[in-house]
Amino acid sequence: MFASIFNLHAESIDARQLDVGTSDSPDIKLFGDAGRAAFICSGADSSGTPGERCAIHSLGGRYWIVGRIRLDGRRELQARLAEQIGEQPEAIPDALLCLHAYAKWGERFVEFLAGDFSFALWDDERQCLIGARDQMGVRLLFHARAGNTWFVSDSLDWMAARPSISRELDDYWVADFLTSGCSREFERTVYRDIHRLAPAHVIKLGDSGDTIRSYWRLNIVEPIHFRDPRTYTERFRELLSLAIADRLPAGKVGISMSGGLDSTTLAACTVDTTGDTARIIAECEHYEEVMHIREDYFASLAARCLGIELRIRVVDDLVYDPQWRSRGIRSPEPSISLLNAHNLRQIDGDLARAASVWFEGEGPDNALTLERNSYLEWLFRRGSWRRLAGALFQYARVKGAAGWAQTFRRHTDPRREAEGPDALPPWLNRDFADHLGLAERIATLGEGGDTSHPWRPQAMASFTSPFWQGDLDNMNFMESLTPIVRRHPYLDLRVAEFMLSAPPIPWGWKKHLMREAMRGRLPAEVLGREKTPLARYPDVATMRKHGLPELSRASLVERYVDARYLPTVGASDSELFFAMGAYALDHWLTLGRPDAAGSQIIAFDLQGNT
Repeated sequence: MFASIFNLHAESIDARQLDVGTSDSPDIKLFGDAGRAAFICSGADSSGTPGERCAIHSLGGRYWIVGRIRLDGRRELQARLAEQIGEQPEAIPDALLCLHAYAKWGERFVEFLAGDFSFALWDDERQCLIGARDQMGVRLLFHARAGNTWFVSDSLDWMAARPSISRELDDYWVADFLTSGCSREFERTVYRDIHRLAPAHVIKLGDSGDTIRSYWRLNIVEPIHFRDPRTYTERFRELLSLAIADRLPAGKVGISMSGGLDSTTLAACTVDTTGDTARIIAECEHYEEVMHIREDYFASLAARCLGIELRIRVVDDLVYDPQWRSRGIRSPEPSISLLNAHNLRQIDGDLARAASVWFEGEGPDNALTLERNSYLEWLFRRGSWRRLAGALFQYARVKGAAGWAQTFRRHTDPRREAEGPDALPPWLNRDFADHLGLAERIATLGEGGDTSHPWRPQAMASFTSPFWQGDLDNMNFMESLTPIVRRHPYLDLRVAEFMLSAPPIPWGWKKHLMREAMRGRLPAEVLGREKTPLARYPDVATMRKHGLPELSRASLVERYVDARYLPTVGASDSELFFAMGAYALDHWLTLGRPDAAGSQIIAFDLQGNT
């Protein structure tokens, strides 16, 4: 955990705002009689890799930075900064690279950074505080103002524990959580007066006021056209290998590997990048009773082919914890992960003993969607007749007879029904929903992504949706429970932008780009496997077996939930799944306000003394 505090009127910070409670290593230091800015760095960081732990760094006593920072493309950045940093190739921490970048480019420095990061930077000469968050939103950053004092931190719990910050809940956030599982707006948190900095944004606080701005935008203008199709697959492997190399720890690395294409491709490229199969361990979660989708079989085929260690974990009884209410685990915001946080913590603790860093396969499902109609219509509107004809030919060829037969069956299936708009759950308090105009809010905001892109609307919308942010937030919560770090090679900007730039036809057809890139590298059965979504909600199936939860006796959730209409055990899986939010919110409310976390503090006075 890290935090920073800034007083607008150049007054000393109220010492009560620096209270950090207890800690495993409570190193608390305060410097200067009139400090107006403070950095706070946790003494109990759970990060499993030293380079990514919270740390405070200084450059010449003028610039200071605190945060969690892991940069991509370090060598390229160092080359740009050669005049600034001299001969310091590998030893210089990423945080210091950020300070050197700020010293050279000023507030534009974030435009030269990429990776997983959130941090606060103090410029002592200009007496201003700058907070920044990475482009994809892997790391968190929150901000709030109370009177003349600003707070910036990656810990929502720490923010909520400040005595001057209101802990009144944001009704819109709560309503979104109950109807969709997360907020429909990036900036909202469960607390009305604490805001989440959106990905790829910077907040600047100084004597002239406060500003929040975007410093980067996911923007794919034209498709990439190569004459030789092999160039696409070669370039994909090259970029993914660079992303993996930037994320590799010193020792072993773990791969969260199903039997699907994304994670097995990640494993294959990790083997190629390291050149050492002994450094790689994979784990596959497998269901034996709840569903039969044979993840263990396909993952085993890939592992044997690659020569890596594979652990198969049967998780039928590990997807829901019947004793979840008694565990005392609290999430920063309400989360259905609370219903299984104990089991997940046990699993992640086991993973951490095998490797401190685990690679996740998020990204290709979003970037390699087949946006056939949008792409063909865009070519038609532009009058790109040669490319349009070529795309139609490629689509017919890559789809093949089996694909066309599958399409015919899907469109002639009498059970096929059109999906209607999302309805409000019947157990939602009607007065609460009506007061917020919730039905209109859902219809207006939807999933919140930007659908304006002319030929990649679905993919671009998925990456710019708060729903995407919700998944990453949940991973941050789970990281806070165990000494493990999750990294996302497919979210490397070089990889994500290339996948988005590849023409959807043919490369988006069933992830044709990845299948061709892995031809001869992964078993044919794995490459030919269809996308296999979960056949049911496994946590719901386990919950049925143990019985549904009940709301607290002295429930604080009545303002939001009408318990009379909560689903019974005979309800559908989807009804029970969405009702989990009501139980999670109820439990979160009963746990009360978070405690402060233990920290190390450094404060700056008006003259820059510490």
